[in-house]
Amino acid sequence: MQSVRQCSRTACTGAAVATLTYVYADSTAVLGPLAHYAEPHSYDLCADHAQKLTVPRGWDVVRLADRFEEPPPSPDDLSALAEAVRRAGAAQAAEPEPAPDGRRAHLRVLRADEG
Repeated sequence: MQSVRQCSRTACTGAAVATLTYVYADSTAVLGPLAHYAEPHSYDLCADHAQKLTVPRGWDVVRLADRFEEPPPSPDDLSALAEAVRRAGAAQAAEPEPAPDGRRAHLRVLRADEG
């Protein structure tokens, strides 16, 4: 399953679709498709931040693509999601563990007049 990387911009929870790298020697920012692996000196950006990218005055931007869109989920992603749901359901169906005081945790039914 391909993990979902988030945008590197502060407070943005969008899914990353592009990778930004800087070539400081040439005063150039390179914006391309999302790299296969997160690199320490690159930044992952969502489609919105990739589209609105600005650089300092005197710098150039090299855009390796005109548009950056989130790829649709692959069959592997859907299979992994289904497996995660199955595991979560199995964990909930398991016998509840005893409470720290030794009693078994359970629900109690209250009558309407006990409310």
